[in-house]
Amino acid sequence: MTRVLQAARLHLINPLVILGIPWLVVAISFAINVAIWHLTPAGQNDGGFTGGILALYITVLVVYAQAVTQLLPFAMGVSVSRRTFYLGTALVVVLQSLFYGVVIALTVALENATGGWGAGMNYWAPAIFEVDNVALQVLASGAPMLAFAFVGVGLGVVHQRWGQAGTWGLIIGSTVFFGGLAILISWLEAWGDVVSWFGDQSIATLTIGVPTALALVVALVSFPGIRRVVP
Repeated sequence: MTRVLQAARLHLINPLVILGIPWLVVAISFAINVAIWHLTPAGQNDGGFTGGILALYITVLVVYAQAVTQLLPFAMGVSVSRRTFYLGTALVVVLQSLFYGVVIALTVALENATGGWGAGMNYWAPAIFEVDNVALQVLASGAPMLAFAFVGVGLGVVHQRWGQAGTWGLIIGSTVFFGGLAILISWLEAWGDVVSWFGDQSIATLTIGVPTALALVVALVSFPGIRRVVP
């Protein structure tokens, strides 16, 4: 366990990267959206939401992909095993996602208390991601963060294991897979069934269950890959 904690601390060598950059990006996105809501007709739509918070999640994904590609060779160079590094990284991902969930939940409460920052804007928990219970809000905001972070870890593992060819292969393969899936659903005229299925699911399932399941799948798939990474 001590070695895992030491591996986790590697991610905090430069906290401005893993913690500062995501919040800097989302702060800029937030400021832009507040200005738009106050200065344009968008602010006249009381309760309107923006997808600007996605900037935080995508930045976290990129940060973890870079963390794996940059820190794993260093960790292996100081005799930290691949398994230990992965477990340490997973620990940081879980704790950071929980922390981000708490911060976002508190920010959502402040957003609601100020009437959407005085402009009726719903930024920090758009659409179905806003729930009434504070504890559930932590999970509804933290679970997607968990998924994005583990996808970033997975992308980093792919790059370290198979290089740029593997990364582009994954991107192209994913595009072909989801594109083919869309074509199949269209051919079967089943989009109505897909929409109905999602409509029948609870908010907790969509905001907590699905992202958590995705994070678990990516974590399980990434683990064997990182154990085959060579220095």
